[in-house]
Amino acid sequence: MKISVFCFILCLLFLRIDILKINSFLYEVTGLDTIEKMEERKQLILDLMSHKDYRPMKIKELSMLLQVPNHERAALEEILNQLIQEGKIIRTKKDKYSLPETLNMVIGIFQGNAKGYGFLLLEDSDANDIFIPADKVNGAMHKDKVLCKIIKAEHGGRKAEGEIVQILERGSEKVVGTYEKSKNFGFVIPDGKNFSKDIFIPKGDDLGAVTGHKVVVKITDWGKDRRNPEGEIIEILGHINDPGTDILSIIKEFDMPMDFPEEVMKEIESVPDELSEEDIKGREDLRAIRMVTIDGEDAKDLDDAISLEKLPNGLYRLGVHIADVSHYVRENTALDKEAYKRGTSVYLVDRVIPMLPHKLSNGICSLNAGEDRLALSCIMDIDSAGVVKNHRVVESVINVNERMTYTNVKKILVDKDEELISKYKDYVDFFKLMEELCIILREKRIKRGAIDFNFEEAKIILDEKGKAVDVQIVERNIATRIIEEFMLVCNETIAEDFYWRGVPFIYRTHEDPDSEKILTLSSFIHNFGYRIKGASKVHPKDLQKILFDIEGKPEEAVISRLVLRSLQQARYTYTNDGHFGLAAKNYCHFTSPIRRYPDLQIHRIIKAVIHNKLDEKTTKRLNKIMPEVAKHCSIRERVADDAERQTEQLKKVEYMMDKIGERFDGIISGLTSWGMYVELPNTVEGLVHVTEMDDDYYIFDEAHYLLIGEKRKKIYRIGDKVKVKVLNADLIQRTIDFSLVLPEDDIEEE
Repeated sequence: MKISVFCFILCLLFLRIDILKINSFLYEVTGLDTIEKMEERKQLILDLMSHKDYRPMKIKELSMLLQVPNHERAALEEILNQLIQEGKIIRTKKDKYSLPETLNMVIGIFQGNAKGYGFLLLEDSDANDIFIPADKVNGAMHKDKVLCKIIKAEHGGRKAEGEIVQILERGSEKVVGTYEKSKNFGFVIPDGKNFSKDIFIPKGDDLGAVTGHKVVVKITDWGKDRRNPEGEIIEILGHINDPGTDILSIIKEFDMPMDFPEEVMKEIESVPDELSEEDIKGREDLRAIRMVTIDGEDAKDLDDAISLEKLPNGLYRLGVHIADVSHYVRENTALDKEAYKRGTSVYLVDRVIPMLPHKLSNGICSLNAGEDRLALSCIMDIDSAGVVKNHRVVESVINVNERMTYTNVKKILVDKDEELISKYKDYVDFFKLMEELCIILREKRIKRGAIDFNFEEAKIILDEKGKAVDVQIVERNIATRIIEEFMLVCNETIAEDFYWRGVPFIYRTHEDPDSEKILTLSSFIHNFGYRIKGASKVHPKDLQKILFDIEGKPEEAVISRLVLRSLQQARYTYTNDGHFGLAAKNYCHFTSPIRRYPDLQIHRIIKAVIHNKLDEKTTKRLNKIMPEVAKHCSIRERVADDAERQTEQLKKVEYMMDKIGERFDGIISGLTSWGMYVELPNTVEGLVHVTEMDDDYYIFDEAHYLLIGEKRKKIYRIGDKVKVKVLNADLIQRTIDFSLVLPEDDIEEE
């Protein structure tokens, strides 16, 4: 027996681990009888490797240690391979198994960049990204799961640096891009900014594509060193100039399913278009209560309705009535599995990719005015300080009185539009009462420290061919705030209720920000004369104060964005870890089951409690699946967000393509060693590269976030107003290039 094995046996004795128990535990692993047992076996291996005296071992050594017979070694190997796939252990080049961290290694997802370098994104949300220099990428491509060795530790606000030592799993075998044909071969230029190499297409593997075609490529050879990857074209999406091809390319890039499987469509054939008496049976009848929906003009999936009255005791009785989607989407059906797979609806510029088929989302589950609908209603009594004094959640049947829009409610309450006031005269006081309660709830949130960002949101206007013809700012008004506040208090009330019940649940968690990021933010805003009190342990109120202080100032947009970037990303968890941004101890997503799977899952749990069906067996099952559901839904949310951002950026680039040579006022939104980013009033952002700043040689002062001219000492700061000229708009890279227009240039132009 090797010395390492001998030493480890001593470790086992020290830990009081029964070798015979281990043996019997692993001996029958080939049966893979239950997921639970498999997970226990995995944990056993992890416990062994976690011991301080463990040294990397080959499978033969591990088999010897665990007394696994030769004919059972394949079972042990299967467990080890699963742990590798999960990123929990690694196999070295010498075929030894170990935890990554013991060898100063980490596992993560590689995020590539067109310039060759990239970043390693770690699963741990608290961990910072790791910078991967171009010469340390070692063949990894965007979205690959990789093993990375740390070569430089994080220091002084600088990211840690790493080298990719092993590609564990390719992110995707398919890439979307633009084809360029030559005589004997072709190339595909991948879309976006995450790929540094074009894909070589041998003659005969081009599917008949011509230059300018958007295509899907299947990688057949990943390439090595300086050699490009090779692939074959498996789908032609259309020409780059064809209407709709650009958005379709992004849909394919993110591998989002547009059509529902045949078995799902067959399954929903039995879903009725109207309610039956059997559907209504046993539900609380709220059809006599006045309620409305308030949504955007284009909304078709209406999943929340509002009722409100003031009680004789002075309390506000707020009803938030949510479509009872779980009545139609039963657990473990084909429909449910597809909804889980999608995780969320995706709202692109020109279309929606729904989580549920339109027959449900726009039909029987949509709270259309004048139609009986099933709902899950949260009815809250709220006092004048915004405190929910009591509440109840009931299965109900409702009938919405009016379908209102944000625009019309705003016109009634703010603009005092006489025509609309006359049309909705019976509802004017109703909307005023909503406004009254909205202000109370918001003041309560602000008082406890909730952070409100006031970002400009853009709406991209398309013509009949799908071309971007305008980029407009979307106004946040009292109507949008009413719905926001009512949904927030409802989600918070539900989360608190079920937290104290101690039942399995899915929470919306926003963890405390990383202290390093807050210190970096503090250092930056100090240049503007602002400070963060107690930056090492920040409270939401501290960041809230900053946002209040910068309101209306030139630097508002920039600092707001930097504050946001310093925060963690919100995610779904099965433990209640609070919501930093809302300064809330309890929060969840309950109000949108048509478009978010966590909400649907929560509805099922609530109904199980209502009907006393949350027995020990069900509880045990839910506790087992909740962590994976939360993780999966968080991942799907990230994919949807990325796709939505990419389509917006694409259409902004398209909008600027016919603005080449035009001049615009903007503000500096970012500074780097390679130039400055400038944002226009309509949220369009472009880069002024340092090579275009030819009046001087500019040096980036990273400590103070300044670009300083070497000779003239001209200084550019974030938030400065500048004038720019549009140089280029690249649809393939989805980038916009500006040049600075100096005062003397304006004089010359005149």
